[in-house]
Amino acid sequence: MRVLLVEDDPMIGEAVRVGLARLGITVDWVRDGELGLQCASSEPFDAVVLDLGLPRRDGMQVLRDLRSGGHLMPILVVTARDALSDRVAGLDAGADDYILKPFELDELAARLRSGLRSRSGRADPVLRSGALALHPDSKIVTKAGAAVPLSAREFALLELLMRRPGMPMSRAQLEERLLGWGEEVASNALEVNIHNLRRKLGADSILNIRGVGYFVPRDEATCTR
Repeated sequence: MRVLLVEDDPMIGEAVRVGLARLGITVDWVRDGELGLQCASSEPFDAVVLDLGLPRRDGMQVLRDLRSGGHLMPILVVTARDALSDRVAGLDAGADDYILKPFELDELAARLRSGLRSRSGRADPVLRSGALALHPDSKIVTKAGAAVPLSAREFALLELLMRRPGMPMSRAQLEERLLGWGEEVASNALEVNIHNLRRKLGADSILNIRGVGYFVPRDEATCTR
């Protein structure tokens, strides 16, 4: 999951960035509303964590501008404004959820995952492909019921693919979703993670169409008609 954090408080911003990264969530952090709006409008973030008291452009206006511009990603408002009228205004403006400062990082991560499930119309948080089952909340992957240990990067890559079963994603798309700004990795890092996942989960767990991209097979048994 790649998240845009729009927060002007340096201590809170750094704590959220580091804490969510430890949970396998890539966080790009900006400190004013104007830049937050530009980034959320131009890059493929899975969700936005938005403070309200921002310089240059108030968070509420950022929220309204994103929704009026047709952007549908989950937006979680994080703020110290605890008045009921503020919460109602934020939800009415298009926020998916509202969490008051101070908060626990585990709760923030859980609310982000909940927002993704709600936006995708998926009531069951478990993602499945054949014998594989991925549990986003507990960070557990099983194959035929047996737990398979994965690194944080391997888990994030598998989750990204399993949220789009049967739909190939190019190397550029995968790297854009998995890497934060300024994050340097080896040129073959994606291939190494794919190789490790196939070794742990089976060669047919992740397929490739040459020149198009990687994908996990669609679990036909779970398709709705």
